[in-house]
Amino acid sequence: MPDISPEFQCFASDEQVAETATRRLLAAAEHAIAERGRFQLVLAGGRTPLAVYRLLVEQPADWASWHLFFGDERCLPADDPERNSLAAREVWLDRVPIPPDNIHPIRAELGAEPAAAHYAELIRDRLPWDLVLLGLGEDGHTASLFPGHPIPDESLVIPVHDAPKPPPERVSLTPQALGSSRAILILVTGRGKREALARWRAGADLPIAKIVTSGHLEVLMDAEAAGD
Repeated sequence: MPDISPEFQCFASDEQVAETATRRLLAAAEHAIAERGRFQLVLAGGRTPLAVYRLLVEQPADWASWHLFFGDERCLPADDPERNSLAAREVWLDRVPIPPDNIHPIRAELGAEPAAAHYAELIRDRLPWDLVLLGLGEDGHTASLFPGHPIPDESLVIPVHDAPKPPPERVSLTPQALGSSRAILILVTGRGKREALARWRAGADLPIAKIVTSGHLEVLMDAEAAGD
């Protein structure tokens, strides 16, 4: 099947983006569980998705059938507050009855190379995902895929060194792994993302532009990010 072009939708506020994304996740979960008995979701790090995670706490769902993975992680101790997995746990995962065995963090505390190899083996037989949640950085990065850094075509998970944002050592799913999904939802909020979003929509060669899929690819943006 051919890759699908992104569908861009603009909302008046970041709150509306979060509310819409929450509805999309719950609907995708309900459909996946009815069709396949489980919902496989890849989570995004950063600030924007946290608003969605907070909203999910208050929603009824078949949490026992959710299986959660991560698009990237920072090579820090497992209990470091800057870890994506810890942030997701604190605002959402520890507040709903998702079985611990259904949560699959990247073991980035092992170091970039061993953690990448371990996670690639873990996810290899899980593809395709039901939904991948992503954000957009001010430089056009997504997950821990940064401009100017090589992205091997044949890998599912890669070690990242010398990242332009701290910490420099990270682990990231690749476009191949992220794009292997029935749906992708990209959240873009805030004035700081305006330039990167405009460059992406104009065809710039940014990491976010490498995320392609034969499934549904939707971009939810607020007016601050969309600009004029």
